[in-house]
Amino acid sequence: MKKVVLFAAFIFGAVFLNEANAQQISQNALGLRVGDGGGFGAEVSYQRATSENNRLEFDLGWRNDSNYDAIKLVGLYQWVWNIDGGFNWYAGAGAGLGNYDDNRRGDIDRNDGVFALLAGNVGIEYNFDFPLLLSLDFRPEIGFSDYDDHDDFTPDIALGIRYQF
Repeated sequence: MKKVVLFAAFIFGAVFLNEANAQQISQNALGLRVGDGGGFGAEVSYQRATSENNRLEFDLGWRNDSNYDAIKLVGLYQWVWNIDGGFNWYAGAGAGLGNYDDNRRGDIDRNDGVFALLAGNVGIEYNFDFPLLLSLDFRPEIGFSDYDDHDDFTPDIALGIRYQF
């Protein structure tokens, strides 16, 4: 019986250590995050590992449409968990700042200004054997500004394509 228990403990330990070591996030990743959070469009995205399972992500995004021009910077802290091989899932939280210009014609009281936001983040990613990282994530954002039409909840879904180095 002792041999069976010892053997089971050995197998469990080997599997656990293998799974723990299979988790590798890149030290740096740079690319694009393309989505539609209130029409924001593309963001330049940079990720920096802080430990084996945690990282920081910074996204600089812009929007240009018939109603508004805007730019925003979002910073997130993320926890990363391995699902299988190069397939991971992650969750995080963060905040950001931005600026918007109202382009609507005939609007005497233009609603130009700055805004702040709080964000959550959850997603999946695949880390290829070559230096490419693809991700799909959901980032709900809550905005705060002086104008009511910019204080809202924005569900942001995006595809990320990043080069790892």
